[in-house]
This record gives sequence, structure tokens and C-alpha cells, in this order.
Amino acid sequence: MSLGIGIYSIPEASRLIGVPGQNIRRWLFGYHYRKLPGDATTRTDMAPLWTPELADEDFDENVIGFRDLLELRFVQEFIRHGVSTRVIRRCLENAKTLFGVSHPMTLKRFQTDGKTIYAEALEEEALENSLVDLKSRQSVFKAIIKPSLYAGIVYDELGAKARKWYPDATGKGRSPVVIDPARQFGAPIIEDTGTPTNVLYSSYVAEGEDTGALTITARVYDVSSKLVSAAIRFEQSLEHPPH
Repeated sequence: MSLGIGIYSIPEASRLIGVPGQNIRRWLFGYHYRKLPGDATTRTDMAPLWTPELADEDFDENVIGFRDLLELRFVQEFIRHGVSTRVIRRCLENAKTLFGVSHPMTLKRFQTDGKTIYAEALEEEALENSLVDLKSRQSVFKAIIKPSLYAGIVYDELGAKARKWYPDATGKGRSPVVIDPARQFGAPIIEDTGTPTNVLYSSYVAEGEDTGALTITARVYDVSSKLVSAAIRFEQSLEHPPH
């Protein structure tokens, strides 16, 4: 298996990015439906939106990689704004061809060129469906591809591949928590020490979730109290994501 890809089960991915597991499975592993209930002859198979990074590896369950994880956040935004999976599929196919990469939406270039790609996908759909309102549909692109989606993503020198992600990064600076596929299989960690945030949080909870628990956890794992607090905040944010 290639190193530096990251490994996430569907429940793990769902927890990290707030995308329902059912959606992840449908988008990355395909699904089918019947146009007429109970009639097997009307079965329609829907292919995955793209091939997951770890599709060729032998795991006991469906797993995805780091770039899959980031790309899914963008797909979720399109869906949330009412864009059909058909249009998203066309966007991805056109962007892959133009950019020459497997996961195009996470690229910063998609912030600009993606608007044209999205418009072209809508126009293709309009040729098949005269009810598509192109003007209003095109206007939502800016709301979908917002700067916050790219916040905290660090790219390689060519800007063609996401290397790591600071999931709770803000405009005030980087968070000490990082998701780096080259470390701890992509689990969230404290960047300075490599300690998984869930390990620190579990210790804090086991010790009673008070000031003493924080101090004990910091001492046991040789991590500063400030960094333990950052891990606690991050893990709690996953349990209670903002609406």
C-alpha cells in the first residue's frame, strides 16, 4: 500500500467532515435503484463519483484516503446548495481532464476555473432539461466554493496535491491539530508531538474531565496543557459540530 494516503473507515470519515456515512457510501462506492419498484429489469446502477484512493487495496470494509476525505467536503457543499449529482459528476469529469488530477475540487485553481466548469456542466444538463434555470443556478457557485472550504489545506510545491489539513484553522492562525496522511495514518494529531487527539481526549474523560484530568493527561503523554486543551476542543467539536 502506498504510504502517505491516510486510511479512514466510513464512520471515521463521517465524524471528521460531517458528511453522513450513507452519502459517502453512495458517492464513492456507487448504488442502484429501480425506476419501477420490484421490477428488476428497470434497475439502474450509479457509478461512484470517482474511484477512491484505496479502491485497489484489500480491506475488510470500505475505506477512503485523505484526498477523498477533503473532496467529499466540496461535494457536500454542492449537494447542500441543491446541485444534482449529475451536474457534480460532469464538473468532476471536466475538471479532471482540464487539471490532470484525480481530485480537482480541492485545488485552489478550482476556485476560479471551477466557475466555468460548473457553468458548462449546467449547460449540458440544460440541453437535456429545458426547465433548468441557468442564471440562478450559476449564481450559487460563489456560495458553494467559499474560502472557508480551503482554509487550513496545505498543498505541495506545485499546488496540485493537498498534503495536510488543519481542520479547525481560522484566519487568526493555524491550529495545533493537523490531519496529515503521512503521520498516524491520517488520524488527527497534535502536530508538534504526533499524539492523536482522540488519545488525549479519552485520557481526559477517563480522569474525570476537570482541571486535574487535564494536568494528569498532559503529564502522562508529555504534552503541554495548552495542547491537551486544543485536542479536547477539537474532539468535542466533532461530537457537537456547529449547525
